[in-house]
This record gives sequence, structure tokens and C-alpha cells, in this order.
Amino acid sequence: MSTYIWVAVVVVAVVAVAAVGYLVLQQQRRSRLRTRFGPEYERLVAEHDTRREAEQELLHREQRHAELDIRPLAEESRDTYAKRWGDVQERFVDAPSFAVTEADQLVAAVMAERGYPTDDFEARVAYLSVGHAATLDHYRKAHEISGRAARKEASTEELRQAMVHYRALFTELLEETTRGR
Repeated sequence: MSTYIWVAVVVVAVVAVAAVGYLVLQQQRRSRLRTRFGPEYERLVAEHDTRREAEQELLHREQRHAELDIRPLAEESRDTYAKRWGDVQERFVDAPSFAVTEADQLVAAVMAERGYPTDDFEARVAYLSVGHAATLDHYRKAHEISGRAARKEASTEELRQAMVHYRALFTELLEETTRGR
């Protein structure tokens, strides 16, 4: 065989190995993102035009999250927030709509003390999705009910559900320590 044929065979082989390597890396990245973001991964894939765009968004979220100084709460702060949550739950009996608003504010306060930006809801969700993907749907549902409650469009049962949803994220944020969850 001539030298040109050997060169062509080697080039084809290198291209094939590179293509397989690229595909394997893509699959590993996709698997890692699915594991880390859970339902948020699927939600973003459905929301974006392509899977690649959704994955780029998730990678961007990871990068922005890495720039934050997320810290655990001091034991005293955890105790204070836990007591405040108990007070909010007690107020639910007499003023459910007000208690839901307080629960939302309490979750935002814990986030702020932990080092999360709390500018707007979508930014909060984006940052939380990196480390708290499992409870993100709870937070979204609670926020949606809270918005309806502000317009006087939520039933007492829905307000109770909002409290349950807020508690899921609140508990996770409160219990996370320097040793992890």
C-alpha cells in the first residue's frame, strides 16, 4: 500500500477515536447534569429549543454558583430560624395568608444569610438549582400559591400546601452544614 493510503487510514482512525471520545464526554456530562439537577434538568430541556442550550444554561448556573460564598448557618442562627418557623406555623391557624407570606420571607432571609443572592425569584431558583434541585419544585409551587394568596385567590388548603412546600426547602437550607447535607 502506498504512503497516502496509510496516512488516510490513520487520519480516519484518529477522527473516529476523537468522535467516540467526544460522544462519551457528552454522555458523561449529560449524566452528571441529570444527576445533579434532577427534575430541573428535564424542565430546562423542555423549556429550551435544544438540549445543548439547556445544558449550557445549567453549566452557566454551576459557574455562577461557584463564585458565591455559600456558608452554613451558625448553630445559634439555625436555632433562631427554627424558632421563627415555629412561630410562623402557629400564626397559620389565625392568619394563613399572612403566615405564607412570612414563610416566604423567612426562606429568603435564610438564603441571604447563607450567601445566596435574593434579588428576584428567578435568580433565587437558578442559584438554588445547583445545590438544592430536589426541593426546587416545592419552592416553585409555594411561590406560585403565595402569589395567588396575595391576590386572594388561594384556598386555605392551598395555603397549607404552600407551607408544606416552603418547609421542605427551609429545612434543607437550615440543616446543611459544613460537612454537607
